Amino acid sequence: MQPTGRLLGSGRTADVYEIDTAWVLRRSRQGWGNAAADGAVMEHVRAYGYPVPRVRLSGSSRTDLVMERLSGPTMLEACVAGSPGAQEAGATLARLLRDLHTIPARRSRTARILHLDLHPENVILTADGPRVIDWTNTEEGDPALDWAMSAVILAQAAVTDAPFAALAATVLTAFLAAPSPLTEDALAEARRRRAANPTMSRREVELLGDAAESIRSVAF
Repeated sequence: MQPTGRLLGSGRTADVYEIDTAWVLRRSRQGWGNAAADGAVMEHVRAYGYPVPRVRLSGSSRTDLVMERLSGPTMLEACVAGSPGAQEAGATLARLLRDLHTIPARRSRTARILHLDLHPENVILTADGPRVIDWTNTEEGDPALDWAMSAVILAQAAVTDAPFAALAATVLTAFLAAPSPLTEDALAEARRRRAANPTMSRREVELLGDAAESIRSVAF
């Protein structure tokens, strides 16, 4: 197991530790995900020019992934600070999904690589542009599901009484402003997956109905 340095941050399923000025260690908790598989997908999309951190692939660890240390705020942090604006953030998320879905899948001839957790906290705004992180949920499949998952995540935030709810609603509207492959079937599947996600609180699951309605009011 890779030695750890200073704890830099924690999410719902993983912790990020300092290695040195160039690299960090992302360690999944409680057997969540497959770090080696995530790293292989990241290297695949990076070979096509997609903006992800570099990774150091070694061994077959399910928990530890060594990746490039990025400098910059998350998209959410930057939006709260006022730059970029919420509309620009939503448009950027949409562009990142469209670009991802142009990349051939590694195994399937018909499916595309899906991130399935693309939202403002999983985009780092570096001096060289946005970088997409946290590929724990990645699969190959229908791009409509990727759009639906991002929309549901944004809509869940938009229908809360949290201070950033209005910001999330604007990001969602901008995200869905351009034509997308989003469908009712994909929305239903995204809602089912979010409800089954063990990291969701009871309140977050209860908000899924309102979240789906807010998406329909914009997209359909």
